[in-house]
Amino acid sequence: MSTSRPSNEKSDAMVEHPHHAHHHKSNADAGARAIANADAKLSNPFRGIPHDRLMADVEIFAQERGLTHLLPELKKGALVAQDSTCHDRLDIFTDEDKRILTEEVTHKWRQTSTLYYMVVMSSLAAAVQGMDEAVINGAQLIYPTQFGIGDSNSSRDSWLIGLINSAPYLCCATISCWMTYPLNHYLGRKKTIFVTCMISFLTCIWSGLTNTWWHLFIARFFLGFGIGPKSATVPVYAAECSPAPIRGALVMMWQMWTAFGIALGDLIDLVFYFIPDTPGVTGLNWRLMLGSAGVPGLIVCLQVLFAPESPRWLISKGCYEDAFNELCRLRFSRVQAARDLYYIHVLLEAENEMKKGRNRVVEMFTIPRNRHAALASWVVMFGQQFCGVNVIAYYSSNIFLASGFSNVSAMASTLGSGTLTWLFALPAVFTIDTYGRRNLLLFTFPCMAISLLITGFSFWSTSETGRVAGVSIGIYLFAIFYSPGEGPVPFTYSAEVFPLYIREIGMSFATATTWFWNFVLSITWPSLTLAFKQQGAFSWYAAWCCVLWVLILLFVRETKGKTLEELDQVFAVPLGTHAAYGLRQIPYGFKKFVLFQNPVPEQLYQLESESDVSSKTDDEKARKEVKEELGKVNV
Repeated sequence: MSTSRPSNEKSDAMVEHPHHAHHHKSNADAGARAIANADAKLSNPFRGIPHDRLMADVEIFAQERGLTHLLPELKKGALVAQDSTCHDRLDIFTDEDKRILTEEVTHKWRQTSTLYYMVVMSSLAAAVQGMDEAVINGAQLIYPTQFGIGDSNSSRDSWLIGLINSAPYLCCATISCWMTYPLNHYLGRKKTIFVTCMISFLTCIWSGLTNTWWHLFIARFFLGFGIGPKSATVPVYAAECSPAPIRGALVMMWQMWTAFGIALGDLIDLVFYFIPDTPGVTGLNWRLMLGSAGVPGLIVCLQVLFAPESPRWLISKGCYEDAFNELCRLRFSRVQAARDLYYIHVLLEAENEMKKGRNRVVEMFTIPRNRHAALASWVVMFGQQFCGVNVIAYYSSNIFLASGFSNVSAMASTLGSGTLTWLFALPAVFTIDTYGRRNLLLFTFPCMAISLLITGFSFWSTSETGRVAGVSIGIYLFAIFYSPGEGPVPFTYSAEVFPLYIREIGMSFATATTWFWNFVLSITWPSLTLAFKQQGAFSWYAAWCCVLWVLILLFVRETKGKTLEELDQVFAVPLGTHAAYGLRQIPYGFKKFVLFQNPVPEQLYQLESESDVSSKTDDEKARKEVKEELGKVNV
C-alpha cells in the first residue's frame, strides 16, 4: 500500500521512467529548509485545511483587512480556491456562480472586455520597440552619408553605424533594465508603463532632431530608458492579471505587438523615403522615420491609466479593497474576484516568509529552484538574439541591397519580411498554450537554421535573379518560423518562471540578458559581414541555432498549463535529471516523428495533486486486493 509524501518535503516533483524513480532529499541548512517549506505552501496553500478552520481563517482575514462586507464572497472564493470543483456539490453557490465557474474551464477565452483592453493597450507599448527596430533599418540607408559615416568598406564607419543602431540596447543591458524593480515598487505596473512610454515618445522625437552621429547615439541611448523597464514590466503585468488557462497567449501579446510595430515601421520607411528635403531641413525623410516610432508610446500614455492596476501589486501594498475592485473589473463575478484576492493574499504571505532577511539577488542563483528558472530564462532570452533575428530586423534593407535590390526595392522587401513576422505571430496566441513553449522552440530552431543557411549561401549565386530570390526566400522563411516560436516564447516564459518574491528581479535579469546580446549582435553585424561576407555571417548564426536547440532540450522546462505557483514543483527537478530526460527525448522524437511509431511519452513531472490522486487510487486498489484475499481465506 502506498502512502502520500509529507507535505513539507523540499520537492513536490517526481521523476518517473521505466527503469528508476528519482527521490530528491534535502540536506540544506535551516535557511534553505525554511524556503523549501514556503515553496511547499506555495504549491497548494490550502491543502489539508479543514472546512471549519478555512472559514475561520477567512473571517480573520476579512476583519484584519477591513473586508467584512465581502465575507460571503470571500468564503465562497476560499472554497473554490481549495477545490475548483466544489461549486458543483455545495448549495452555497448560486446558479449564476456555478455557470461562471464552469465556463472558466469550458470557455477559457470568454473573458471580460477590461482584461482584453488591459492586455492589448499595455502590449501596444511593444510597438515602440518594434517600430524603432524597423525605422532605424530604413533610416540607415540615408543618414550615414549625411553624417559622414557612409563608407561601406570602412571598418570605422561600420562600427559607428552598429553603435548607433545598438545604443538603446546598451542602455537597457547596463542601466535601465535594473531600474525595473524600484520603478515598479514605488509607481506600480501601469504608472511604470506610462512613464517609460512617455520617455520613448520624447526620445524618438529627439532622435529626429539630431545633426551628428554622436548626438544621434546619445538620443538613442536615452531611448533605452523607455524600452528597458517597459519590456520587463508589461509581461509581468499581463501575467499577474491573466487567468492561468490563457496566460501564455495574453502575455505573448508583447511579441505580437512588437511584430506589428516592425511591420508598421517598415511601411513608414517605404512611405517616408520619398519625402523631399525642405529649405533648412536636410534628411527630412529619415527624421520622420525615427520620430514616428514614438507615436505608439504616446497612444499608450493616453490610455493606460484607465486600465486596472495589477491586483497582486495592490495587495503587496496592503490595498485590499482596491485590489478587489480591480479584480471585479478583470473577472465576471465577485466570487471569482474574492477567490483570486484570497488566493493571492495567502501566496504573498508565503512569499514574504521567503523574503525576510534574505538577499534576493544572491538567492536567484543559490537556491536550486530559482537557479533552474534563471538558467532556462537565460537560454531563451539569449536565444532570441543569437538565433539571428535582429540581424534581419536591423539590417534587412542593407542585406537586400547587397543582394542586388535597389533602395526602394530593398525597403519593399523588408516590408514583406516585417508583415510575415506579424502575421505568423498571430497563430502563436493559440499554439503557445496548446503545444507548449518548449515544443515550439524545439520545432522551430532547426527550421531557422536552415533558413539562415539558405540566405547566406544564396550570395554565392552568380545569377542576380537567383541571388535575389534565394535571399528573399531565406529571410521570409526565417520570419515564418521565428514568429510562432522564439518570437513570443522568451518574454512569456521569463514572466512566469520566477517565484513571486524575486519575479521583478528575475525579469530584470532576463530582459537585461536579451538587450545585452541584442547590443552585441547589432553592433557587430556590419563588421562581421565586412570580415566574413554574408555567407560566413549567416552561417555563424545558423550554427548558433543548432547549439541553442541542444541547450533548450537539456535545460528549458515546459510551463504550459501550470499556474504561476505550480511552477515551483516543475523547477524543483534537479538540473542533471532534467538534462538526462532531454537526452532520452531524442530517441522518442525519432520514433514518433521519423518512424511514425507511437512510443509511450515519459512523464517527468508529477505534480502534488496528481501524486495524491495516484496515492488514493493505489490505496483503494490495495484495500480491494486485501478484501479479496480475506474472502479467499474465509472460504
